[in-house]
Amino acid sequence: MKKLLVSFVFVLTLFRSYADEGMWLPLLLGDQVYKDMLKRGLKLKPEQLYSINKASIKDAIVIFGGGCTGEIVSDQGLLFTNHHCGYGAIAAASTVEANYLRDGFWASDKTKEIASKNLSVSFLNRIEDVTDKVLPALGNANGAERGQKLQAITAELVKAATGGDEFKNAVVASMFKGNQYFLFVYDVYKDVRLVGTPPESIGKFGGDTDNWEWPRHTGDFSVFRVYMSKDGKPANYNADNVPFKPKHFLPVSIKGFKDGDYSMIFGYPGSTNRYETSFGVKLSTDINNPTLVKLRDMRLKYMFEEMKKSEATKLQLASEYASIANYWKFYDGETKQLLKFDTYGEKQKAEAAFISWAKGKPEYENIFADYEKNYQEWRPYAAHRQYMIEGITGCRLIGAAAAWQNLEALLKRKDYKPEEVERMVKAADAGRKNYLANNNLKADQNILAAAVMMFYSDIDKSQHPEGFYDNLFKQFNSIEASPYKAFAADVFSNSMMTDNSKWAAFMAKPNLDALMNDPAYKVVSAFIKNFNNKYAAKFAAFSAKNNDLGRLYMKGIMEMNPDKVKMMYPDANFTMRISYGNIKSYQPRDAVKYDFVCTMNGVMAKYKPGDYEFDLPAKFIDLWKNKDYGQYADPVYKDVVVSFITTNDITGGNSGSPVIDANGNLLGLAFDGNYEALSHKLAFDKDLNRTICVDVRYVLWCIEKLGGAKHIVDELKLVR
Repeated sequence: MKKLLVSFVFVLTLFRSYADEGMWLPLLLGDQVYKDMLKRGLKLKPEQLYSINKASIKDAIVIFGGGCTGEIVSDQGLLFTNHHCGYGAIAAASTVEANYLRDGFWASDKTKEIASKNLSVSFLNRIEDVTDKVLPALGNANGAERGQKLQAITAELVKAATGGDEFKNAVVASMFKGNQYFLFVYDVYKDVRLVGTPPESIGKFGGDTDNWEWPRHTGDFSVFRVYMSKDGKPANYNADNVPFKPKHFLPVSIKGFKDGDYSMIFGYPGSTNRYETSFGVKLSTDINNPTLVKLRDMRLKYMFEEMKKSEATKLQLASEYASIANYWKFYDGETKQLLKFDTYGEKQKAEAAFISWAKGKPEYENIFADYEKNYQEWRPYAAHRQYMIEGITGCRLIGAAAAWQNLEALLKRKDYKPEEVERMVKAADAGRKNYLANNNLKADQNILAAAVMMFYSDIDKSQHPEGFYDNLFKQFNSIEASPYKAFAADVFSNSMMTDNSKWAAFMAKPNLDALMNDPAYKVVSAFIKNFNNKYAAKFAAFSAKNNDLGRLYMKGIMEMNPDKVKMMYPDANFTMRISYGNIKSYQPRDAVKYDFVCTMNGVMAKYKPGDYEFDLPAKFIDLWKNKDYGQYADPVYKDVVVSFITTNDITGGNSGSPVIDANGNLLGLAFDGNYEALSHKLAFDKDLNRTICVDVRYVLWCIEKLGGAKHIVDELKLVR
């Protein structure tokens, strides 16, 4: 009896059993979850959270760009999101002479707002359960066949939902590893303009040192505005467009809060894999994560060396550097937390309970034997794949040259048409220009040398591209410098990717010999073709089998405990979710307790004049000295609260998400998680998980007092 009880306890770990865990689909909250939200402090009705027919909070939440969340905060389309989400648009708007990243920017009126090229926001129009349309079409198909059928039915559903309208988008999203499917339909607005940003010394205060850490003092916010056509429809940029009129916008609370108050987050969490197996956890901690961290560490080193030398290079590389650094630290922390809390062992215990239940059930009893075989077959090649993603094509020259493979295939055809080649060369020219504009050649050259050297040392010799290293050592071994550095210098000196005259000659007369003999394309031919020809199919087979097994495992879990299904939430997949919890302090280790807020006094305590990560504008220091806090001082702390923490369940993609109080008012913007719980993609920690948020009072103080842009604050509906 005791053994059965223990097994049952481990089975329950597969289900949501803690109030703060869960990223819930807004139309499927269910009575049980909603009642829990009320118990935690919520004061709103379900239709105020999500409704198709009436204005609700969901109408104020947008997908910002390609991977963040934003929220509408005024009846004139004003939008708040994180500074790091707006970073690319801010950098693109900046020049060495008008460096908005460094100095900040505030549009004095709407005519001064800066159009953001290729930036859009998407409003969720509706969600539809299409499981009954998808699963019958898939039938009993597995593997690649199932994937092809899914792609076909998805295309049909998306086409029917959008009708080819460029201002509509639709996504069919898989839930519970392919056991359920939902159609998400969006209205897309493509005229989005930069309204304001604090200086980078505020928006990135703490830099990489404080990233994923608490206490945190980063003013991680930026301000944009959404525009529409005069007849109220989504439109591309046009000077005659007018500010967007939202169905709903979030009032902004400057009342403050206390430890334990209710908090709710709407947004678009990118991806989690909470139902991952022990095999997946072990592959991550043994190979995938350490390899990624090692390669990103190398890339950051060489990029930073060049960024320190000039403002122009810093601007050029700033956005990519920030992106690489963010998840370098994340995956390092994830590995440490997974090992610390023995997530692998906990998964094994839950799986043992499932295996016991599955005995005698043909559909389920072999799942974990098949999982083990699948991982054993792929494991020898896992590091190789990471090296291709983060190492070889981490050199952006090689990544750009890889696009020439289509041109190679065309030139090898005997029946190609000149206009086809002309069109493809024109596209290659655009790609080359983009590479040269957005990359530093010296940093990229050093990355190539290091990546090729590390590949030689770390990847099994049997997987090396045939003849590549023999030729490299033969050609460059007589040079005093490292053969790898000499090799990389040769590539960058002689490739038509970097040589304008060679490229002009190629464009004038595209030919296969010139392409195949290009030094950069030789690297593509060696490494990328080696992987694609020998190992890509192995990864595709591994992934397809994992998908099939995951779908069955998930189905079995729900069948094993049908009464617990309502307590389950689907993994994040960049679809709108709600999470709820509380503002809450925590104790990360013995004898240490962290408060739930940070203040401006804490910012000044970290201040280091001239430091890359901890410098501050002179005006900030003057305002702080004079205690010029305006209406934004917290009544308890007698200071401006800069940031706070909650127990909400979020992940990447939630950046910029609104943190909302029990009455639907904006308290702040979520922007990070804490280092002690970086295993959250695979396992939620009920005690240590915290979401780090910039307090909206600090946002408004920066806008009004530091930026002198009170007219922006005047647009808002303030709740005092």
